[in-house]
Amino acid sequence: MKLKTFTPSDVAGKSVLMRVDFNVPFKGGKVTDNSRILAHTSTLKKLLDAGAKVALISHFGRPKGKADPAFSLSQIVPDIEKAYGLKVVFVDDCVGEKVAEAVKALKAGEVVVLENSRFHAEEQKNDPEFSKKMAAPFDVFVMDAFSASHRADCSTCGVIPFVKAAFAGDLLIREAEMLGAVSENPAKPYVLILGGAKVSDKIAIVGNLLSKATTILIGGGMAYTFLKAQGKEIGKSLCDAERLDFAKDTLKKAADMGVKILLPVDTVVASAIDADDVSTVSVDAIPADKMGLDIGPETVKLFVEALNGAKSILWNGPMGVFEDAKFAEGTKKLAEAVADMTQKQGTTSVIGGGDTASAVRQFKAADKVSHVSTGGGASLEFCEGKALPGMAPFAI
Repeated sequence: MKLKTFTPSDVAGKSVLMRVDFNVPFKGGKVTDNSRILAHTSTLKKLLDAGAKVALISHFGRPKGKADPAFSLSQIVPDIEKAYGLKVVFVDDCVGEKVAEAVKALKAGEVVVLENSRFHAEEQKNDPEFSKKMAAPFDVFVMDAFSASHRADCSTCGVIPFVKAAFAGDLLIREAEMLGAVSENPAKPYVLILGGAKVSDKIAIVGNLLSKATTILIGGGMAYTFLKAQGKEIGKSLCDAERLDFAKDTLKKAADMGVKILLPVDTVVASAIDADDVSTVSVDAIPADKMGLDIGPETVKLFVEALNGAKSILWNGPMGVFEDAKFAEGTKKLAEAVADMTQKQGTTSVIGGGDTASAVRQFKAADKVSHVSTGGGASLEFCEGKALPGMAPFAI
C-alpha cells in the first residue's frame, strides 16, 4: 500500500498540524518507554528542515472528554525535547485562540506541543465543527500516528477537509509498506504466528490471511480453544467456548486449502500464574486443576522448524504470559528464532505491535527483525484488510 507524502516545497513556510502518538507508558512521573516519541523523528526532521512551523497533537491516556491534569501532555515535554534535541513551546489547549496565537508566533523550524486532544469530548466523536476549529490555524495536516489510525477522530482524519493539503508522514508510510508486505501479497513460504489470550481478537485476521498463509502457528491462550476443539481436555486453561465452532471450522478450512496449522504439543502449566507448581506436560495430559501458561520445549522446536525457510513472517500475540519469567521461554525462543531468520535468511519479519512488540523488546530482538509495528489494534485491523480512517485518505 502506497501513501501520499509531502515534498519540502509542500510545507516550506507553512503552518503544519502533525498528528503524533505521545500516548507513552508513564509511571511515577516519568516516561518509561519513549519508543513512540522517537518513532516520529524522521517526519518531524523533514518538516523542520523544509522550514515548516509545526504543532504536534496527540492523545494521552483516557481522560474521558474532559481536562484532567493526570493526563496532561505537559508532563512529557522534557522527554519530547530530549528525544528530538530541541526546545518546544507547550500550549494548554488543542483548539482556539491560544493555539492560533502560538502558531502565529512560530518561526520556520520551530515546534509547539498542543494539549491532549481527548480533553475535548468532540475529538472521539469526530465532530466536524470541532475539526474545523482544530484545523483553523493550519495550512497543512500530516498524519504520522499509525497507532491511532484505526480511530476516526478529529485529529486523525476529521481535520483533512479543513486544510489546504494533507499528507502521510514517514512512520505511517513505513507501517503501510511493511504490514502490506506481510498481508497483501506476501512472499511465500509465509508463516503467520498467532498468540495472545483471545480467539475473538484474531477471527478477522485468520479470515483475511488463511488463504495467503503457508503455515499458521497458534500459541498463547488462544491455542487452548483450538485444542479443546480437537477434543482435548485443557484443565483450567483459557477457553473461548463461544469460538469453538470457529476453531473447528478454521482447522477444517485450512486442511481443505492445504494450509498447515500447528498447535502446541506440550505446554507449561501451573494451578495459577502466581503459583510455584510449574511443570511441563503433553497437551494430551493437562491436569484438570492446572492451566496452560506457555508453550513447552517440544512445541518451541516444532514452531522454530516450521519457521525455517520462511520468506515472510507476521507475528501477532505472545506464546505465553511472557511478563513472568516462569512462562516467558516460549515467546523468548520464538523471538530469537524470528530474529535469526531475518538476519541470516533475509526473511521479511513483521511484529504486530501491542504485547508482541513489548515481548520482542524485552528479549532484545526488536532491532533484529524487519519491522516492529507501533500500533496493536491498528496493525490488527490493517492485516484484517480493513481501511483505516487515518490512513485511507492518503492511499495512492
